[in-house]
Amino acid sequence: MKGKVAVMTEPEQLIFEEYDLPKAGQGSVLVKVIRTNVCGSELHIWRGQHPTKKSGVMGHEMVGEIVELGENVTTDFAGNPVKVGDRIAAAYFLTCRKCNHCQQGLFNLCENAYEFWSKDAHEYPHFHGSFATHYYIHPNQYFYKVPENVSDASAASANCALSQVYFGVENAGIKYGDTVVIQGAGGLGLNASAVAKSLGATVIVIDAVDSRLALAKRFGADYIISFAEYPSVADRVARILALTNNRGADIAMELTGVPAAFNEGIHLLKAGGKYISIGNISPGKLTEFDPGLMTRKNIQILGVIRYNPWYLQKALAFLSDKSDVYPFDDMLACDYTLADIAKALDTSATREITRASILVNEGV
Repeated sequence: MKGKVAVMTEPEQLIFEEYDLPKAGQGSVLVKVIRTNVCGSELHIWRGQHPTKKSGVMGHEMVGEIVELGENVTTDFAGNPVKVGDRIAAAYFLTCRKCNHCQQGLFNLCENAYEFWSKDAHEYPHFHGSFATHYYIHPNQYFYKVPENVSDASAASANCALSQVYFGVENAGIKYGDTVVIQGAGGLGLNASAVAKSLGATVIVIDAVDSRLALAKRFGADYIISFAEYPSVADRVARILALTNNRGADIAMELTGVPAAFNEGIHLLKAGGKYISIGNISPGKLTEFDPGLMTRKNIQILGVIRYNPWYLQKALAFLSDKSDVYPFDDMLACDYTLADIAKALDTSATREITRASILVNEGV
Protein backbone atom coordinates (compact mmCIF):
# COMPACT_ATOMS: atom_id res chain seq x y z
CA MET A 1 0.00 0.00 0.00
CA LYS A 2 1.23 3.48 -0.84
CA GLY A 3 0.82 6.83 0.87
CA LYS A 4 1.22 10.40 -0.32
CA VAL A 5 3.43 13.13 1.12
CA ALA A 6 3.69 16.86 0.33
CA VAL A 7 7.23 18.03 -0.43
CA MET A 8 8.41 21.64 -0.73
CA THR A 9 11.01 21.68 -3.50
CA GLU A 10 11.80 25.38 -2.90
CA PRO A 11 10.02 28.24 -1.15
CA GLU A 12 6.35 28.42 -2.24
CA GLN A 13 6.69 25.41 -4.56
CA LEU A 14 5.03 22.14 -3.56
CA ILE A 15 4.77 18.70 -5.16
CA PHE A 16 3.33 15.37 -4.00
CA GLU A 17 5.27 12.12 -3.90
CA GLU A 18 4.09 8.56 -3.26
CA TYR A 19 5.91 5.90 -1.26
CA ASP A 20 5.18 2.43 0.07
CA LEU A 21 3.99 2.64 3.64
CA PRO A 22 6.82 1.71 6.04
CA LYS A 23 6.49 -1.03 8.61
CA ALA A 24 6.38 0.22 12.18
CA GLY A 25 9.76 -0.72 13.61
CA GLN A 26 10.47 -1.64 17.21
CA GLY A 27 9.20 1.09 19.50
CA SER A 28 7.63 2.99 16.58
CA VAL A 29 4.07 3.73 15.45
CA LEU A 30 2.58 4.33 12.01
CA VAL A 31 -0.49 6.54 11.96
CA LYS A 32 -2.99 7.66 9.37
CA VAL A 33 -3.23 11.45 9.50
CA ILE A 34 -6.76 12.56 10.34
CA ARG A 35 -6.23 16.31 10.44
CA THR A 36 -3.17 18.57 10.25
CA ASN A 37 -2.83 22.32 10.69
CA VAL A 38 -0.82 25.16 9.19
CA CYS A 39 1.32 26.48 12.04
CA GLY A 40 3.29 29.73 11.95
CA SER A 41 6.47 27.68 11.58
CA GLU A 42 5.16 26.30 8.28
CA LEU A 43 4.66 29.85 7.04
CA HIS A 44 8.29 30.67 7.82
CA ILE A 45 9.37 27.56 5.91
CA TRP A 46 6.98 28.27 3.02
CA ARG A 47 8.45 31.76 2.59
CA GLY A 48 12.03 30.56 2.84
CA GLN A 49 12.56 32.29 6.20
CA HIS A 50 13.27 29.25 8.38
CA PRO A 51 16.89 29.20 9.66
CA THR A 52 17.57 25.57 8.66
CA LYS A 53 14.70 24.00 6.72
CA LYS A 54 14.65 25.22 3.12
CA SER A 55 12.93 22.26 1.45
CA GLY A 56 11.52 18.82 2.17
CA VAL A 57 8.53 17.35 3.98
CA MET A 58 6.31 19.84 5.79
CA GLY A 59 3.70 19.71 8.55
CA HIS A 60 3.87 18.87 12.25
CA GLU A 61 0.61 19.80 14.02
CA MET A 62 -1.68 16.81 13.68
CA VAL A 63 -3.92 14.14 15.15
CA GLY A 64 -3.72 10.64 13.71
CA GLU A 65 -5.19 7.15 13.94
CA ILE A 66 -2.92 4.21 14.74
CA VAL A 67 -2.44 1.94 11.72
CA GLU A 68 0.36 -0.25 13.08
CA LEU A 69 2.17 -0.58 16.40
CA GLY A 70 5.81 -1.59 16.41
CA GLU A 71 7.18 -4.35 18.61
CA ASN A 72 6.92 -3.61 22.35
CA VAL A 73 4.55 -0.65 21.87
CA THR A 74 1.53 -1.33 24.07
CA THR A 75 1.04 2.04 25.80
CA ASP A 76 1.52 5.73 25.13
CA PHE A 77 4.13 7.74 27.07
CA ALA A 78 1.73 8.17 30.00
CA GLY A 79 1.16 4.44 30.31
CA ASN A 80 -2.30 4.44 28.70
CA PRO A 81 -2.95 1.23 26.70
CA VAL A 82 -3.11 1.83 22.93
CA LYS A 83 -4.30 -0.27 20.00
CA VAL A 84 -4.81 0.00 16.27
CA GLY A 85 -7.61 2.48 15.59
CA ASP A 86 -6.90 4.72 18.59
CA ARG A 87 -6.40 8.45 18.03
CA ILE A 88 -3.07 9.85 19.17
CA ALA A 89 -1.10 13.07 19.07
CA ALA A 90 2.70 13.08 19.00
CA ALA A 91 5.35 15.63 19.88
CA TYR A 92 6.71 16.80 16.52
CA PHE A 93 10.32 16.39 17.65
CA LEU A 94 12.49 13.66 19.13
CA THR A 95 13.81 13.52 22.69
CA CYS A 96 16.93 11.36 22.63
CA ARG A 97 17.58 11.62 26.42
CA LYS A 98 21.30 11.15 25.72
CA CYS A 99 22.62 14.45 24.31
CA ASN A 100 24.16 17.17 26.45
CA HIS A 101 20.94 19.17 26.75
CA CYS A 102 18.81 16.15 27.57
CA GLN A 103 21.33 15.12 30.23
CA GLN A 104 20.80 18.54 31.83
CA GLY A 105 17.01 18.06 31.78
CA LEU A 106 16.53 20.52 28.90
CA PHE A 107 14.43 18.11 26.86
CA ASN A 108 12.93 20.90 24.74
CA LEU A 109 16.47 21.62 23.49
CA CYS A 110 17.37 18.07 22.48
CA GLU A 111 20.23 18.25 19.99
CA ASN A 112 18.64 15.47 17.92
CA ALA A 113 15.12 16.92 17.95
CA TYR A 114 14.87 17.22 14.16
CA GLU A 115 16.86 14.15 13.15
CA PHE A 116 14.06 12.91 10.89
CA TRP A 117 12.05 16.10 10.33
CA SER A 118 15.02 17.47 8.38
CA LYS A 119 15.28 14.46 6.05
CA ASP A 120 14.02 14.40 2.46
CA ALA A 121 10.98 12.31 1.62
CA HIS A 122 12.99 9.76 -0.36
CA GLU A 123 14.81 8.78 2.85
CA TYR A 124 13.14 5.97 4.76
CA PRO A 125 10.63 5.98 6.44
CA HIS A 126 9.54 8.78 4.07
CA PHE A 127 6.63 10.14 6.12
CA HIS A 128 8.61 12.65 8.19
CA GLY A 129 5.92 15.35 8.29
CA SER A 130 2.16 15.52 8.76
CA PHE A 131 1.29 17.12 5.39
CA ALA A 132 0.74 13.57 4.19
CA THR A 133 -1.66 10.68 4.33
CA HIS A 134 0.48 8.97 6.99
CA TYR A 135 3.02 9.89 9.65
CA TYR A 136 5.80 7.81 11.23
CA ILE A 137 6.38 8.16 14.98
CA HIS A 138 9.87 7.13 16.16
CA PRO A 139 10.91 5.43 19.44
CA ASN A 140 12.21 8.71 20.91
CA GLN A 141 9.07 10.61 19.97
CA TYR A 142 6.57 11.08 22.78
CA PHE A 143 2.94 10.38 21.86
CA TYR A 144 -0.29 10.29 23.82
CA LYS A 145 -3.78 8.90 23.39
CA VAL A 146 -6.41 11.56 22.71
CA PRO A 147 -9.22 11.66 25.31
CA GLU A 148 -12.59 10.56 23.95
CA ASN A 149 -14.28 13.92 24.58
CA VAL A 150 -11.61 15.86 22.63
CA SER A 151 -12.53 16.41 18.98
CA ASP A 152 -10.17 15.90 16.07
CA ALA A 153 -10.15 19.65 15.44
CA SER A 154 -9.14 20.41 19.02
CA ALA A 155 -6.57 17.61 19.25
CA ALA A 156 -4.81 18.67 16.05
CA SER A 157 -3.54 21.86 17.70
CA ALA A 158 -2.35 20.20 20.90
CA ASN A 159 1.08 19.00 19.80
CA CYS A 160 2.42 22.44 18.99
CA ALA A 161 0.35 25.56 19.71
CA LEU A 162 -1.20 24.57 23.03
CA SER A 163 1.77 22.56 24.36
CA GLN A 164 4.17 25.36 23.44
CA VAL A 165 2.29 28.17 25.19
CA TYR A 166 1.43 25.94 28.16
CA PHE A 167 5.17 25.39 28.59
CA GLY A 168 5.79 29.14 28.20
CA VAL A 169 3.06 30.10 30.66
CA GLU A 170 4.43 27.77 33.34
CA ASN A 171 8.00 28.94 32.69
CA ALA A 172 6.78 32.50 33.20
CA GLY A 173 5.27 31.52 36.54
CA ILE A 174 1.87 33.06 35.78
CA LYS A 175 -0.33 32.91 38.85
CA TYR A 176 -3.70 33.99 40.16
CA GLY A 177 -4.14 37.77 40.06
CA ASP A 178 -1.40 38.48 37.50
CA THR A 179 -2.08 40.71 34.53
CA VAL A 180 -0.89 39.09 31.32
CA VAL A 181 -0.59 40.86 27.97
CA ILE A 182 -0.64 38.59 24.93
CA GLN A 183 0.67 40.00 21.67
CA GLY A 184 -1.11 38.19 18.85
CA ALA A 185 -4.48 36.44 18.63
CA GLY A 186 -3.47 33.59 16.33
CA GLY A 187 -3.36 29.97 17.41
CA LEU A 188 -0.61 30.57 19.96
CA GLY A 189 -2.29 33.65 21.40
CA LEU A 190 -5.74 32.12 21.75
CA ASN A 191 -4.40 29.04 23.50
CA ALA A 192 -2.22 31.20 25.77
CA SER A 193 -5.24 33.31 26.66
CA ALA A 194 -7.21 30.22 27.69
CA VAL A 195 -4.37 28.79 29.80
CA ALA A 196 -3.54 32.09 31.50
CA LYS A 197 -7.21 32.79 32.24
CA SER A 198 -7.64 29.30 33.69
CA LEU A 199 -4.81 30.08 36.13
CA GLY A 200 -6.70 33.14 37.37
CA ALA A 201 -4.87 35.87 35.44
CA THR A 202 -6.38 39.00 33.96
CA VAL A 203 -5.75 38.67 30.23
CA ILE A 204 -5.25 41.45 27.70
CA VAL A 205 -4.87 40.50 24.01
CA ILE A 206 -3.44 42.77 21.30
CA ASP A 207 -3.97 42.20 17.57
CA ALA A 208 -4.64 44.03 14.32
CA VAL A 209 -7.47 41.79 13.03
CA ASP A 210 -10.93 42.37 14.51
CA SER A 211 -12.18 38.83 13.87
CA ARG A 212 -9.23 37.39 15.79
CA LEU A 213 -9.82 39.78 18.68
CA ALA A 214 -13.49 38.77 18.81
CA LEU A 215 -12.39 35.15 19.10
CA ALA A 216 -9.89 36.12 21.82
CA LYS A 217 -12.81 37.27 23.98
CA ARG A 218 -14.26 33.78 23.69
CA PHE A 219 -10.89 32.35 24.77
CA GLY A 220 -10.85 34.20 28.07
CA ALA A 221 -9.50 37.66 27.21
CA ASP A 222 -10.77 40.23 29.68
CA TYR A 223 -9.72 43.11 27.44
CA ILE A 224 -8.77 43.41 23.78
CA ILE A 225 -6.67 46.11 22.15
CA SER A 226 -7.05 46.72 18.43
CA PHE A 227 -4.39 48.36 16.27
CA ALA A 228 -7.20 50.26 14.56
CA GLU A 229 -8.27 51.91 17.82
CA TYR A 230 -4.76 52.18 19.30
CA PRO A 231 -2.49 52.59 16.24
CA SER A 232 0.83 53.53 17.86
CA VAL A 233 3.02 51.93 20.49
CA ALA A 234 2.42 54.95 22.72
CA ASP A 235 -1.35 54.49 22.35
CA ARG A 236 -1.15 50.84 23.29
CA VAL A 237 1.15 51.51 26.24
CA ALA A 238 -1.24 54.17 27.51
CA ARG A 239 -4.13 51.71 27.27
CA ILE A 240 -2.21 49.03 29.18
CA LEU A 241 -1.32 51.54 31.90
CA ALA A 242 -4.97 52.58 32.14
CA LEU A 243 -5.99 48.95 32.63
CA THR A 244 -3.31 48.23 35.27
CA ASN A 245 -3.61 51.21 37.61
CA ASN A 246 -0.63 52.84 35.87
CA ARG A 247 1.68 49.90 36.70
CA GLY A 248 2.00 47.88 33.53
CA ALA A 249 1.51 44.15 33.07
CA ASP A 250 3.16 41.52 35.23
CA ILE A 251 3.91 39.33 32.23
CA ALA A 252 3.78 39.80 28.45
CA MET A 253 3.99 37.11 25.79
CA GLU A 254 5.18 37.70 22.22
CA LEU A 255 3.22 35.28 20.05
CA THR A 256 3.13 37.15 16.76
CA GLY A 257 6.30 36.22 14.90
CA VAL A 258 6.70 39.94 14.14
CA PRO A 259 10.08 41.35 15.26
CA ALA A 260 8.66 44.81 16.02
CA ALA A 261 6.42 43.26 18.67
CA PHE A 262 9.52 42.33 20.67
CA ASN A 263 10.60 45.97 20.87
CA GLU A 264 7.12 46.97 22.01
CA GLY A 265 6.83 44.24 24.62
CA ILE A 266 9.03 45.68 27.36
CA HIS A 267 7.10 48.96 27.20
CA LEU A 268 3.94 47.13 28.23
CA LEU A 269 5.46 45.67 31.41
CA LYS A 270 5.73 46.88 34.97
CA ALA A 271 9.12 47.22 36.62
CA GLY A 272 10.25 43.68 37.44
CA GLY A 273 7.98 42.17 34.81
CA LYS A 274 8.68 39.12 32.65
CA TYR A 275 8.68 38.94 28.87
CA ILE A 276 8.22 35.58 27.11
CA SER A 277 9.14 35.39 23.43
CA ILE A 278 7.82 32.40 21.47
CA GLY A 279 6.60 33.70 18.12
CA ASN A 280 9.83 35.02 16.61
CA ILE A 281 11.82 32.02 15.38
CA SER A 282 13.76 33.34 12.35
CA PRO A 283 17.27 34.64 13.20
CA GLY A 284 18.41 37.66 11.22
CA LYS A 285 15.07 39.50 11.22
CA LEU A 286 15.97 42.54 13.28
CA THR A 287 14.16 45.26 15.18
CA GLU A 288 15.18 48.26 17.24
CA PHE A 289 15.36 47.59 20.95
CA ASP A 290 15.87 49.72 24.06
CA PRO A 291 18.27 47.78 26.34
CA GLY A 292 18.50 50.68 28.76
CA LEU A 293 14.76 50.56 29.39
CA MET A 294 14.99 46.81 29.90
CA THR A 295 17.70 47.32 32.52
CA ARG A 296 16.03 50.24 34.26
CA LYS A 297 12.77 48.29 34.54
CA ASN A 298 14.60 45.10 35.58
CA ILE A 299 12.75 43.12 32.92
CA GLN A 300 13.39 39.37 32.62
CA ILE A 301 13.32 38.07 29.05
CA LEU A 302 12.81 34.38 28.33
CA GLY A 303 12.92 32.85 24.87
CA VAL A 304 11.00 29.56 24.57
CA ILE A 305 11.43 27.02 21.78
CA ARG A 306 9.45 23.76 21.63
CA TYR A 307 8.42 22.27 25.00
CA ASN A 308 9.20 19.44 27.36
CA PRO A 309 7.41 16.58 25.58
CA TRP A 310 5.16 15.61 28.48
CA TYR A 311 3.45 18.99 28.08
CA LEU A 312 1.56 17.36 25.22
CA GLN A 313 -0.15 15.14 27.80
CA LYS A 314 -0.93 18.25 29.88
CA ALA A 315 -2.30 19.97 26.78
CA LEU A 316 -4.61 17.06 25.94
CA ALA A 317 -5.83 16.95 29.55
CA PHE A 318 -6.48 20.71 29.39
CA LEU A 319 -8.53 20.26 26.21
CA SER A 320 -10.52 17.49 27.85
CA ASP A 321 -11.16 19.51 30.99
CA LYS A 322 -12.00 22.77 29.21
CA SER A 323 -13.83 21.43 26.15
CA ASP A 324 -17.07 23.04 27.37
CA VAL A 325 -15.40 26.31 28.39
CA TYR A 326 -13.46 27.43 25.32
CA PRO A 327 -14.43 26.97 21.63
CA PHE A 328 -11.29 25.14 20.55
CA ASP A 329 -12.89 23.84 17.35
CA ASP A 330 -13.67 27.40 16.24
CA MET A 331 -9.97 28.26 16.28
CA LEU A 332 -9.65 26.46 12.95
CA ALA A 333 -11.18 28.91 10.52
CA CYS A 334 -10.96 26.94 7.29
CA ASP A 335 -10.92 23.35 6.16
CA TYR A 336 -8.81 22.25 3.19
CA THR A 337 -8.02 18.96 1.50
CA LEU A 338 -4.53 17.50 1.19
CA ALA A 339 -4.42 18.70 -2.42
CA ASP A 340 -5.10 22.28 -1.23
CA ILE A 341 -2.11 22.63 1.09
CA ALA A 342 -0.46 25.35 -0.99
CA LYS A 343 -3.69 27.35 -0.91
CA ALA A 344 -3.96 26.81 2.85
CA LEU A 345 -0.44 28.15 3.31
CA ASP A 346 -1.06 31.20 1.12
CA THR A 347 -4.34 32.00 2.88
CA SER A 348 -2.74 31.63 6.30
CA ALA A 349 -0.02 34.10 5.31
CA THR A 350 -2.65 36.86 5.04
CA ARG A 351 -3.32 36.52 8.80
CA GLU A 352 -7.02 36.98 8.08
CA ILE A 353 -7.75 33.53 9.49
CA THR A 354 -6.62 32.09 12.80
CA ARG A 355 -5.40 28.67 11.72
CA ALA A 356 -5.95 26.72 8.52
CA SER A 357 -6.65 23.02 8.92
CA ILE A 358 -6.27 20.20 6.40
CA LEU A 359 -8.68 17.27 6.52
CA VAL A 360 -6.76 14.24 5.35
CA ASN A 361 -8.50 11.02 6.41
CA GLU A 362 -11.22 12.30 8.73
CA GLY A 363 -14.07 9.82 8.97
CA VAL A 364 -12.22 7.18 6.94
